[in-house]
Amino acid sequence: MYDTPALPQLTADVFLTDGGIETSLIFDDGIDLPDFAAFTLLDDDRGRDALSRYFQRYAEIAASAGLGAVLETPTWRASSDWGARQGYDAAGLDGVNRRAVSLVREIADRFVRSGTPIVTIGCVGPRGDGYQPGSLVTAAEAEHYHSHQVRSLAAGGAELITAITMLYPDEAIGIVEAARSAGLAAVISFTVETDGALPTGQPLGEAIAAVDDATGSYPAYYMVNCAHPTHFGPALDAGADWTARLGGVRANASKMSHAELDAADELDAGNPEELAGEYRELRERFPNLRVLGGCCGTNHLHIEAIAAACAPATAG
Repeated sequence: MYDTPALPQLTADVFLTDGGIETSLIFDDGIDLPDFAAFTLLDDDRGRDALSRYFQRYAEIAASAGLGAVLETPTWRASSDWGARQGYDAAGLDGVNRRAVSLVREIADRFVRSGTPIVTIGCVGPRGDGYQPGSLVTAAEAEHYHSHQVRSLAAGGAELITAITMLYPDEAIGIVEAARSAGLAAVISFTVETDGALPTGQPLGEAIAAVDDATGSYPAYYMVNCAHPTHFGPALDAGADWTARLGGVRANASKMSHAELDAADELDAGNPEELAGEYRELRERFPNLRVLGGCCGTNHLHIEAIAAACAPATAG
């Protein structure tokens, strides 16, 4: 098994993440994000200011609650295929990934100096659609494709790599190997459908086992994102070895399926207090779920509620 580096979120009671950055920027701030490509905001002052305000708010929530935070770069779409759709060549993507880390690190460093532990994470998204697997790639193909972005994030100073909204194991394996080659720890976050299985139909536990088997258990931990707790909670088996590998959750605010969300004209922000209560129940069953945050439809209100519901009594 990989000798996991000393990541503070692995030993703390709770570390917070931000919410659903793309949906927050689109629906709360009124910013147009074609393809959900938030990284393009790094190229002008107005966009950088919006991103700085966004991450600053979540760092403040963590500090106020007496908790740590992991802040992920706004680079879910900053890989070559998606970047080309926004007019970026390889050099442009290298630069924007590095700048993304710099922006997040600047905020993190300021809070770390005041006593709030914050980890800066380089975020990598799927090569294809975030909801539908489409054309599957092999692990070797995924490693080759994602290694360019991973190297840029590493060069920018990311402390580890998180692959968000993974739809099947092979692409996750490739990203893990790209992170290994760059000398960084890796976290894999799978998404699931309303039945708790991956969009390919594979059970979550099988997907985690496949990545661990192929990589020598290199990932520091696994997460689930872009699904509601009522979708994946019933599929988690407290007696299974693979659930011990789950270290975090970034759930959607909505209980709708991916297909329903994709077709929706309005944002479903759900109920922050209800979502926070579901997080608390998950934590009671699986105390190893330490990294808690949000995905589509969540914003600072959801993260504040999650902090209040899940923070240890001694925090604050």
